[in-house]
Amino acid sequence: MEIKEALFHYALRMGDNSLILGHRLSEWCGHGPILEQDIALINVALDLIGQSRSYLSYAGELEGEGRSEDDLAYLRREREFRNVLLTELPNGDFGRTLVRQFLFDVFHYLQLERLTESSDEQLAAIATKSLKEVTYHLRYSSEWMIRLGDGTEESHRRVQEPLNDLWAYTGEMFEMDDVDETLVGVGIAPDLASLKPAWENKVREILTEATLDVPESGWMHSGGRKGVHSEHLGYLLSELQYLQRSIPNAKW
Repeated sequence: MEIKEALFHYALRMGDNSLILGHRLSEWCGHGPILEQDIALINVALDLIGQSRSYLSYAGELEGEGRSEDDLAYLRREREFRNVLLTELPNGDFGRTLVRQFLFDVFHYLQLERLTESSDEQLAAIATKSLKEVTYHLRYSSEWMIRLGDGTEESHRRVQEPLNDLWAYTGEMFEMDDVDETLVGVGIAPDLASLKPAWENKVREILTEATLDVPESGWMHSGGRKGVHSEHLGYLLSELQYLQRSIPNAKW
């Protein structure tokens, strides 16, 4: 695979992870358990969608076919999205949303930390800016994992059960393929598999403090990065893309 082609797919993956998870979090607008947390979740969503703009804009430049960030966000079909499955799963209640966020935040932080050293200047610049935001995201979700896990019997149950369920979606984040191997070889992207020990250490540290049990690793869901998604992504895209699909080329 050519480096430019691999870089296009990589930027698309990064943008899709941020776009889909950001949109999921935006569904909390007006529905948070308290006003402060409503605002906090939406701020995280805005950060992620802002990051997706940078990645998708860069992907469009690399592709060279005139597609903008909006074209890539609003005019691709489900099979063309390359986000990991974890990011597209429904919010559920506040506890489930925080568990999904925490598991992704740890990975996202470690990935961006390494990407700041990328030999691709634009990717490194996006990562450097995004890392500041994701550092806050990780602190926020970690604090809530501890608060809920070490809280009441009910709050403990409301994070332990989704933790057991969502754990099977974490393995995909560390899978390597031709895109990753091409970019690792020239110092553009980190080896995702090499991030896993640090991810496991950080996750165990927080879960231990939260008095939560670490689920046993077994079979893992996979396919999102290849365009094979859960039944949930289609419903999400029908809302995300509604305006552009209903009124093509609409301008504000």
